[in-house]
Amino acid sequence: MSLPRDRDHDLVVDALDHAIELSARGLGRVSPNPAVGCVILDIEGHTVGEGWHQRPGGPHAEVAAIADAAERVFAPDEAPEGFLGGCTAVVTLEPCPHTGRTGPCTEALLEAGVSRVVYALEDPLHGGGADVLRHYGVEVHGPGSALVPDAQARAATLVLEPWSTAQRTGRPHVTWKFAATLDGRSAAADGSSRWITGEQARADVHRLRDEADAVLIGAGTQRADDPQLTVRPAPPDGRQPLRVVLDPRGTTAADSRILDDAAPTLVLGVTDLHEVLAILYERDVRSVLLEGGPRLAGSFFAAGLVDRVVAYLAPALLGAGAAALADAGVSTLAGAHRLEPVEVTTLGADLRLIARPVRRTEP
Repeated sequence: MSLPRDRDHDLVVDALDHAIELSARGLGRVSPNPAVGCVILDIEGHTVGEGWHQRPGGPHAEVAAIADAAERVFAPDEAPEGFLGGCTAVVTLEPCPHTGRTGPCTEALLEAGVSRVVYALEDPLHGGGADVLRHYGVEVHGPGSALVPDAQARAATLVLEPWSTAQRTGRPHVTWKFAATLDGRSAAADGSSRWITGEQARADVHRLRDEADAVLIGAGTQRADDPQLTVRPAPPDGRQPLRVVLDPRGTTAADSRILDDAAPTLVLGVTDLHEVLAILYERDVRSVLLEGGPRLAGSFFAAGLVDRVVAYLAPALLGAGAAALADAGVSTLAGAHRLEPVEVTTLGADLRLIARPVRRTEP
């Protein structure tokens, strides 16, 4: 007996919300692959399996969810073919039909007998999975359908944005993070900058580091602050992002904290930012958190290499001191780097703004 349409819709959307949460667990851990989550519902809308892509070369989210469903009922490797007949797989990204380091997710879903697949975003790299599933009689609902509301599609897009940007541009996705007072100062006139924002905002920065493949600063920030650039407290799996220092003059001291054994470090004597990102891309880095000073941030903006801004704004005024952003290649108001807000929220007393640069188009 099928569920009422409204009840079915709500259960699928709830499952999609959970799949998005699961997918985010893969951020910083699955590159060069996308971070994907999957939830499997039985005919009554109960969750019978869930999973996410955890590491390159490991099971994709759909395969992990199928395995989870099998382990809940059967002994290892004893689940019969088609045991998920009548079930719905809710996935954040269109199931892949290709064979890479693992087999096609479409084949796994078909062998398990899944009757319906709902996915939030189409795969720009290995599309066609939805058509394969439909060909074999699976009911498929993708973006734009009633089972994939716009809010969920946007949330899934945010998780997959670093990967999809890298696929489109051939370079890592770059997030510029900064903290400033309401008048745009990142430090006071005497140079002091700790702490502009409160504990909640600083904890959120560690979340950003945990989700990034690499954290990048310039030699100036390294010399001035001697940052460690690790995730604190360390995540349960112990994983830390690659620490990258742009140091063309070789001024990074041997006893710098960034050279300790707490995380991997790459010191680059390269000045061309496109070359820097190309080097990181070749190392399977797909997301970079830019934590450098105002000059480096300005250079990234001037080169058109910033994809997302996360600003932590403290309810304080200084009136003097270092600006959060230096020369960014702008000489007139018309040439300003405009941002499209994605999310505005409060973290304790501070404000967090997440925004995307509006790409300029030639007239």
